[in-house]
Amino acid sequence: MVGSSFVLQIIRLLFNIYVSNQIAREALGVFQLIMTAYTFGITLAASGINITSTRIVSEEMAIGNNYGIKKSIIKCILISLTFGFMACIIFCLNSSFIVKVCFHSKVSESIVYLIAIALPMIAISASISGYFTAVRRVYKSVVANFLEYVAKIIITVFLLQKYLPSGSIENICFALILGDVLSEVCSFTYNIIVFTLDLNHNIGNRKITKSNSFVYRIFRILLPVAVTSYIRSGLSTLKQLIIPSSLEKNGIHCEKALAEYGTITGMAMPIVMFPATFLTAVSGLLIPEFSRYYVKKDYLKIKQYSDKLIVGSFLFALLLSGVFIVFVNALGEWIYRDASVGVYIKLFAPLIPFMYVDIIVDNILKGLDAQVNVLFTNIVDLLVSISFIFFFVPWFGIKGFIASVFASEMLNFALSLKKLLDLQKSWN
Repeated sequence: MVGSSFVLQIIRLLFNIYVSNQIAREALGVFQLIMTAYTFGITLAASGINITSTRIVSEEMAIGNNYGIKKSIIKCILISLTFGFMACIIFCLNSSFIVKVCFHSKVSESIVYLIAIALPMIAISASISGYFTAVRRVYKSVVANFLEYVAKIIITVFLLQKYLPSGSIENICFALILGDVLSEVCSFTYNIIVFTLDLNHNIGNRKITKSNSFVYRIFRILLPVAVTSYIRSGLSTLKQLIIPSSLEKNGIHCEKALAEYGTITGMAMPIVMFPATFLTAVSGLLIPEFSRYYVKKDYLKIKQYSDKLIVGSFLFALLLSGVFIVFVNALGEWIYRDASVGVYIKLFAPLIPFMYVDIIVDNILKGLDAQVNVLFTNIVDLLVSISFIFFFVPWFGIKGFIASVFASEMLNFALSLKKLLDLQKSWN
C-alpha cells in the first residue's frame, strides 16, 4: 500500500508540476478555486460513506457474518448512489451562482455541469473503496487509483495541447476538469466490475445473525459524519474562496491575488505534503484495524499501537522538516524554476510534524468510533482559520494567510491528540 501510494504520489506530483509550468499563475489560481468547489461536491456526494462502509463491513467480518457483509455493502452503495444524484442536482441548479460567486466569473457554467456528472460515480466508488479496505484487499483500490490517474494524465495532456494555444482560462480549466471527469469514468467502471467479482467469489453466505438493523447502523455512522462533513467542507470551501478576495482588500489586484493563491495552494503545499504519502497510506488502513480492536475491547493493543504510530510518525516528520529547511531554496528553483515557491515551502516546514502526526491521530480516532469528534475538531479549526483570513489578511496580506495556516494546524493537532489521550485514560 505504501509503495504503490508513493509511486502514485510521485506521478501526481510530477503531473502537478507539469500543469503548473504549462499554465499561467492566474489560471492556476482559478483552477484551484474550481477544485475547491469540486471537493465540496465530492463531500456532498460521498457523505462519509467510505468510513461508514469500512466500519460496517469490518464489524461484520469480526464476527464472521458473510451475509451481513453482503447486505450492508449493497445498502451502502444504494445510499451513496442516492446522495451522489442529490449532489449532482444541487450543482446543476446552482451553476450560475457557483460561477459568479465562487469562480469570479472567470469560467462558464459548463465546468459546473462537468463536475456534477462525476459526483454519483465518485460516491459509489467511495463506498466500494471502503469495502476493499475493510476486507483487506486494498490492492484493488490501488489499481483503481492507478488506472484513474494514468487515464487522467493521458487525457489531460492531450486536451491541454489542444486548448493551451488559445490562452483562455476558460478553455484551460475546461480541459483540466474534463480530463478528471473522464478518468473518474474509467475508475468507476473498473470498481464496479472488480467489486462484483470479489463479492461473488470471496464472500460466502454464512449467516451469524438475523439482525435487520443494517440501515440503522449505517445511518448511525453516516448521518453524524455527513452533517459534520458538510459543515466542515462548506467552511473549507468558504475559507479557500475568501482568500483571493481578502488579498484584494489588502490592495492586491485580482489577477495577482489569484496568482499568489495558486502559488501557495497549487505549488508549495503539494511539495510540503508529498512525503505524507507514507503516513496517508498507513493511516487509511488504521480505521478497520482499530475498529476490530475496539469492537473486541482490546484497549491494551489500541494504546500500544497508537503510541508507537504517533512517536514514529513524529520522528519521521521532524526529520523531513529539517531536510526541507536546509534544502528548500534549491528545491523550489529546481522543481518550478521559481525561488519564491521555495520561500513558502520553508515557511511551512516547521508545521510538518504537527500536520503529519495529526493524519495518524485522526484515523486512529475514526477507528475508535470518534469520527464525529474528528470532524468537530476540523470545524473548530476552520472557524479559527476563516477568522484569521477575514480579519488579518486584509491588513497583513499574505503574512496574515500564513499565520492562519499555523493557527489552524496547531489547534487541530492539539484537540485531536487531547481526544485520543482522554479515550486512553477512560479505559484505565
